[in-house]
Amino acid sequence: MSTLRTNALEGVDAKNSITIVAGAGNITTTNVQQGIAKVWASFDGSSSGFLDSFNCASLTDHGTGDHEVNYSNSMNNDDYAHPFHCGGTSGQGMVRTGGRGVNTGKISMVGTNGAQTSGQDVTASGVAVFGDLA
Repeated sequence: MSTLRTNALEGVDAKNSITIVAGAGNITTTNVQQGIAKVWASFDGSSSGFLDSFNCASLTDHGTGDHEVNYSNSMNNDDYAHPFHCGGTSGQGMVRTGGRGVNTGKISMVGTNGAQTSGQDVTASGVAVFGDLA
């Protein structure tokens, strides 16, 4: 088996895309850039900062359960995928897109109690963003 070691790979097309070809007869291909998260964040909704993050400039707290993740590098459009996660103490369990919604530079989310009747600071919150960077 051969091993390739390098510090950087750069594609040759306009977007510097890299495609991995695998399988007998080169029948399976994967575009590396399309398959990776462009933004991700983990935070405690009862505090004012990230536990850990990637491509995140800041976390804005707009009130109980209402948070906004601001990106360091914007997305190409607002049609990207954005799965949320949440958990923590009893009664917490829902996260939805907040009133400020989704745009190319940030995403808004609201943590609620399990019945979604009121905002709640969810102690284990997060989001990942998949799509094209601008």
